[in-house]
Amino acid sequence: MKIPIPIVISKEGKWFVASSPVLDIATQGKTENEVKENMADLINDYFKDPDTPKPQINTIMEISITNIPVNVPEGVLHRKTSSSTTT
Repeated sequence: MKIPIPIVISKEGKWFVASSPVLDIATQGKTENEVKENMADLINDYFKDPDTPKPQINTIMEISITNIPVNVPEGVLHRKTSSSTTT
């Protein structure tokens, strides 16, 4: 049976990091495609491992991921800026 497993992917420095909050697992890769492949392999291994406790199917199916807009004080988040100096 195929079911969608929610994962979160972020970029941390030179690496892409993927995590599955519902399964409490994570992996990394050099590209977004590589981290997705790594996560698919990890999820398959997770379900094949008889010693790993598995969540109930309804727990996996009831997960939703959303964005919540919040006000962030100026200066808290830093953007990379290019600074050039002329001489």
